[in-house]
Amino acid sequence: MPSESLHDLLAVVNSERSLLDFIAALVKDRRDAMIAEKQNPTSPYGADAGGWQNTSIEAFLEAAAAWAESTNFGLTQGFHPDNPWRRFAAFLYGGKIYE
Repeated sequence: MPSESLHDLLAVVNSERSLLDFIAALVKDRRDAMIAEKQNPTSPYGADAGGWQNTSIEAFLEAAAAWAESTNFGLTQGFHPDNPWRRFAAFLYGGKIYE
């Protein structure tokens, strides 16, 4: 059975458990990207092998915070205010992809 994508997992976050599942998948995604990057390095001017735009903790947190500020913590992207679990998962996902 194929594993679910981070985007698919993000779409179903609605509880502590599903948030923790998402975080575990995000950690695995990062580890897999680091392995792939060591085996076949990508350009230093774009995302790494796993699509990670922000590969240091400070860049990750800065991007996540920038995403939160620019989207009102996802409200302008259609996230519901009554699901803080998904909004926080999206914050973490933003750390991966937001430029």
